[in-house]
Amino acid sequence: MADSAATLARPTGPAGARPDSQGEALDALAQAQLSGATRLISNEAAVSIERFSDPALLASGKVNIISLEAVQHKFGDRWPSHREQVFDFADRVLARSIGDRGVAIRVSDMDFFVIHPDLSRLACQVACLRYMREILGHFLNDDRDAPGGIRQVTSIAKTRLQTAEVDALQAESALRTGAGDEDICRLAGFTEDSDITGGLVNRWSPFVAVDGRRLRVSATLEPVYELKGFTRIGFRMIRRVIDIATADELAPHQVSALSAGDILRADLATITRGIDRLQSEAGGEQQLSLIVPISFSSLSSQRGRAELVEPLKEAGGLVRLGVVTEILDLEGVPSGALTSAATLVKPFSLLVVGRLTGASAAMMQRLRGAGLQALSFECQQGLGDAEFLGWATATVTAAKKVARSVLVYSVGSPQRAATLASLGATHVSLTSG
Repeated sequence: MADSAATLARPTGPAGARPDSQGEALDALAQAQLSGATRLISNEAAVSIERFSDPALLASGKVNIISLEAVQHKFGDRWPSHREQVFDFADRVLARSIGDRGVAIRVSDMDFFVIHPDLSRLACQVACLRYMREILGHFLNDDRDAPGGIRQVTSIAKTRLQTAEVDALQAESALRTGAGDEDICRLAGFTEDSDITGGLVNRWSPFVAVDGRRLRVSATLEPVYELKGFTRIGFRMIRRVIDIATADELAPHQVSALSAGDILRADLATITRGIDRLQSEAGGEQQLSLIVPISFSSLSSQRGRAELVEPLKEAGGLVRLGVVTEILDLEGVPSGALTSAATLVKPFSLLVVGRLTGASAAMMQRLRGAGLQALSFECQQGLGDAEFLGWATATVTAAKKVARSVLVYSVGSPQRAATLASLGATHVSLTSG
């Protein structure tokens, strides 16, 4: 990227001609890129990292770049033929080391943009130093230049990053000694499988999301009734994700827009909190079942599947018949992928339910044969009787063509529950709204 910036900056007029103001600006920009202060990034990368431009996040020191410039210089004229091999190896190092706990994005011909939302400023630098050492050691058999390849991102503006030097000596010392910081000790010890999200008591909540927000997760329990005899079958867990800074609860579409790693943490925190509430609020009475919500993205990742098995088993051990696993965020998911997710949780589940939000009849039809034994919906609020009847008729009729059971949550009254029963719904939860 430095070479391409320098090429762009060369005056194109006759030999000896004074470059125009645009050429001077480009030359200054190229020199800045070569000196490291300003980094040029691709248009595609600029779109990907725009969401991380919050000044408070950047000031926290959690956003850095690692530069492969040392490798590029080592290869010299051979760089074009080795570039993809280097990028591929760097991608693997970053994916293995960061996983769902942060973000790494290639932003130029030499730079990777790296964010670690859960680490301190120094721990972020130590982490980047480890990545650089592994990459340089692999290609150069010498990692002494690793500290020089790390810079803190201080501002993001279109296709440019402003960066600042980091204290390489401090990072080096911390990596050698652990510096008394739990995260740095882990990084210095090269323990790849350790979790960095906190202690055992509050392992999953609160946590810092990839976009820098500090989020708290809580779970409430709501009784669920079988409509045939209007008998309570147990509770459903309701996931609530709160932005600590504003105290606002995130809407479902805002939760589904979080990174996959953040959604997994929210799912795990929901189950943990829900289990605590069930044990403290059920009064010693063992419930028939418990409906546990889990996002599709969590079930579709290897880490998510590994992390979720034990909490599901624990929840199932607290009820008589086992848990009902409710898969969220299904809109747009291919049927085959959904079938795989449903198959994964069936051994630990009494039933597998698909939660839909405002889905059309056509969307429901695409779920046929996906391994779902029931569909669930939140009852639309604020509807008059005629509007409610229209919504309920369309929703339940379409759902019954796909699944044997239809669950409708937060129904406003027993009368509306009776209407849903007459249309073919099988279970409801009631709210005073």
